[in-house]
Amino acid sequence: MSALADDPDVIRIGNCSGFYGDRLTAMREMLEGGQLDVLTGDYLAELTMLILGRDRMKDAGLGYAKTFLRQLEDCLGLALERKVQIVTNAGGLNPAGLAEKVGELAARLGLDVRVGFVEGDDLLDRAGELGLGTPLTANAYLGACGIADCLTAGADVVVTGRVTDASVVVGPALAHFGWQRDDYDQLAGAVVAGHVIECGTQATGGNFAFFTELPDLGRPGFPIAEIRADGSSVITKHAGTGGAVTVDTVAAQLVYEIQGARYAGPDVTTRLDTVELTADGPDRVLISGVRGEPPPPRVKVSLNTLGGFRNEMEFILTGLDIEAKAELAQRQLESWLPQRPAELEWTLARLDRPDAATEEQASALLRCVVRDPDPNKVGRAFSSVAVELALASYPGCSFTTPPGNGSPYGVYRPGFVDAAEVPHTAVRPTGSRVLMGAPSETRELADVPEPELPEPLPPAPTERVPLGSIALARSGDKGGDANIGVWVRTDEQWRWLVHTLTVDRLRELLPETVELVVTRHVLPNLRALNFLITGLLGEGVAYQARFDPQAKGLGEWLRSRHIDIPLELLA
Repeated sequence: MSALADDPDVIRIGNCSGFYGDRLTAMREMLEGGQLDVLTGDYLAELTMLILGRDRMKDAGLGYAKTFLRQLEDCLGLALERKVQIVTNAGGLNPAGLAEKVGELAARLGLDVRVGFVEGDDLLDRAGELGLGTPLTANAYLGACGIADCLTAGADVVVTGRVTDASVVVGPALAHFGWQRDDYDQLAGAVVAGHVIECGTQATGGNFAFFTELPDLGRPGFPIAEIRADGSSVITKHAGTGGAVTVDTVAAQLVYEIQGARYAGPDVTTRLDTVELTADGPDRVLISGVRGEPPPPRVKVSLNTLGGFRNEMEFILTGLDIEAKAELAQRQLESWLPQRPAELEWTLARLDRPDAATEEQASALLRCVVRDPDPNKVGRAFSSVAVELALASYPGCSFTTPPGNGSPYGVYRPGFVDAAEVPHTAVRPTGSRVLMGAPSETRELADVPEPELPEPLPPAPTERVPLGSIALARSGDKGGDANIGVWVRTDEQWRWLVHTLTVDRLRELLPETVELVVTRHVLPNLRALNFLITGLLGEGVAYQARFDPQAKGLGEWLRSRHIDIPLELLA
């Protein structure tokens, strides 16, 4: 382990990537910015697996995040010099291939590097026998044990395929402290730390609801988790970097892309309702009190399939009679098409305003999206017909999109298999292979009963203002579902929020959710509510079912909705 890791009581783990396409210079910034034991990078998401799957279809030697190699070429020597181990899931669909490329890179740079990798997540060849259908990609979410084994065996760089996002942090902590697989509280604490820093600068002020409060958001620094032997941790960042680490920026990431109070993983089920956040000095937040339980007996599998072909055309409607113009364009296009695609969806965005001072402010957007297994039905046969309306439809007809051919789109769905069916394997720097094995103890996942709620506030004068006047929120995607975490800062605000923002009230505020299943989970330690909205995103981000396909702005929409808030809370 690194020089700092000689301290048996703490391991300092930084992050330099939250997604495939994140800041290229972040690896060097983190290595030069201060002391670290381990530097991690998260490159995978449900959409990324589809992208890598298409890469692999073109070239069987690909399937990994190529930008990681670019970063490593610049920084590998620096990491070795500073004795910082690197752990990343950039291996994607081909961790062995990326590990080989890392070895070749090191040889070219004249560096002696020990590379380990973790595999066994790819279940594509067995998808049929496991009841997973015939997907393009089928990858189980592995845990942290393989990473820990490679690090214990002396790896300088560990590359994985599809592990859980937090595992790249849990693995180094597991190796450093020598935790056992049933040390559930410690593992759960590390999972929370990993979940907080996995998305990079979202923990240091990025995408933060009260961003105007932050002093320096020009270029946020990447986060660091100082994990302790008991599983508690401090979230921080390098001194002198932008952004901020506060209780609220950490809470914002903690409620991101979660479901219920039980956060299931392959190593441990983490009880998010036990998490306590405490300010620990400037840009330091202590995470403590986390409790863990045995993991569920089945492991989640990410399944991506090519669903067909997609195209869209967007009309500009300006001035008067917007609804009538939209109706005419829709009627004409549908009647002119030589063949109707399997799916044809219209969306009218009323961005216009009366008596507008600019033409743009006087305009609305009418979007038509088509999908079909046959690329011909959604290609020029669709987009060229739309353009033919230019001189034959409503007054002022124009488009924001040129005519073009359709493009393939993906469909995501989760699958589940018994943990014993997943050959989670650590390949050590020596080349020896070690099968991790399934957990010896598991527990079926169950919802946590709603806790006893505080007394509601007594009746008081109110003002109708945006919910975001007092509430913060963060939203994201979980396959075809979306989540919105909403929280407040004071106990009195919590007494109001928990009784006011019910499922029925959420549906009133967000009419797009009226026909969907919405589940509310209460996290009292965080003064937070998490809403899981089932099916809002159709069949996943690549399906692009709505204007905001990853639900990134959903929480901000909720915060902008007006609601009656007691005046005493606004003060």
